[in-house]
Amino acid sequence: MSSDLLSRRTIAFVNIAHALDHFVLLIYPTAVIAIAAERQLSYASLIGLATGAFVAFGLFSLPMGWIADRVGRRNLLAIFFGGCGIACLGLSTANSPVMFGIWLFMLGVFSAIYHPIGSTMLVSHTSQLGRDLGINGVWGNLGAAFASGVTALLAASLGWRAAFILPGLVCLLAGIAFVRLVPGDGDSHAKSGHIHAVIPVVRPMTLFLLFAAAIVAGGMTFNITTIALPKIIDERAGASLPLVLIGSLATLVFVFGALTQLLMGRLVDRYTLPRIFVGLSILQPLGLGLAAMTSGVAMLGGLVLAMAAIYGQVVVNDAMVARYVPAQYRAKAFSVRYFLGFTTSGLAVPLIALLHGMSGFTLVLSAAATFGTIIFLCSLGFLLAAQPSSKPTSLPVG
Repeated sequence: MSSDLLSRRTIAFVNIAHALDHFVLLIYPTAVIAIAAERQLSYASLIGLATGAFVAFGLFSLPMGWIADRVGRRNLLAIFFGGCGIACLGLSTANSPVMFGIWLFMLGVFSAIYHPIGSTMLVSHTSQLGRDLGINGVWGNLGAAFASGVTALLAASLGWRAAFILPGLVCLLAGIAFVRLVPGDGDSHAKSGHIHAVIPVVRPMTLFLLFAAAIVAGGMTFNITTIALPKIIDERAGASLPLVLIGSLATLVFVFGALTQLLMGRLVDRYTLPRIFVGLSILQPLGLGLAAMTSGVAMLGGLVLAMAAIYGQVVVNDAMVARYVPAQYRAKAFSVRYFLGFTTSGLAVPLIALLHGMSGFTLVLSAAATFGTIIFLCSLGFLLAAQPSSKPTSLPVG
C-alpha cells in the first residue's frame, strides 16, 4: 500500500472516530430520560452515574501518549473502536445503577483514547495541516450535534437499549474496517517532508506555561458556554420560547462554531500561529461580555461571536502542538493538552450552579468572559515569546 493511500485512509478513520467519540459519550444524557421513566428512578440519581465517564474521559487521556509508544497508535485506535462498542453493548444490558456506573466508567476510559491518539495520527499523516484539522473538528461537532436527536429517536421507537446497541455495533464495524484497511502506523507525511517543520523557539518553557494556562482557561470557557447555552437562551432571549425553538437556536450557535473551525483551518495554512492566536482569542471576552450585558438579539450575537472563537481555538491549539512539538514527543504532548483541558473543565458544572444561584447568567457569562480575557493575555505573551531562534529548541513532554 502506498504511503499516500495509507495516510488518506488513516485520516478518514480518524474523522469517523472523532464523530463516534463525541456521539457515544452523549448517548446516556438523553437515554437517561427514558431509563428513569421505565425504572421509576429519579433523573437526578441516574444522571449522576455519568460523572465517572466524564472524569475518566479527562484523567485517562494523560497516559495514552505513553501507552501509544508501546503498543502503537494504530493499535490503540483499534482498541478505541472495540472498547467503545463493547461498553455501549454493556450499557444496553445494565439493570442496576451499579452496572450503569461501571459501564459508563469503561466508556469514559475507552473514549479517552481518541483525542491524544487521533490528533497525533492526523497531524502525522496530513499534507495540509490546517485544512484537515478544520474538517476533523467538524466531524466531532457533527457527532455531538446528532447524538441527542438520534438517541431520542431510537429510544422512542425501539427502546432505550437500542440507543446503545446500534451505536455500539457501528463502533465495532468501524473498528473491523479500520483494522482491515489500515494495516499499520506507516510512514507519515512528516517523515517525507510534506508537512511544516517544527518551529524553533528561544523560550520553550515560557511558551509551554502560557499555552498550558490558555488550555485550562479555554476548557472553562468551552464547558461553561456549551453546557449552559440552551438555558441561557431560555432565560435571556427576551421572549418565552418553546423547547424546540430553544434547541434550534442553540444548534444554530453551534453551527457557527463548526464553520469557524473550517475557516481557522484555512488560516493556519496561510498565517503564523501566534498572530492567529491573538486575533481569535480577543473575540472570546468581547462576545461573552456582550452576552453578559445584553439580552435578545444582541445576546445571541455575542454568543455566536464567542462560540465561533471558542471552537476556532480548538483548531489553533492542535496546530500549536503540531508545529511546536517534535514528532517523537507529539503523542505525549497531545495527552497533556487534552488532560489539562478536559480534567480542569470538570469544575465548570459546579461553577455554573454556584454563580447562577448567586446572580443568574449575568455572573456566569461574566466569569466566562474573565477566563476568555486570560486566554487573550496568554496569547499576547505567546506572541512575544514565540520569536524564532537560529537553533531549534524544543521542550520534551515527558
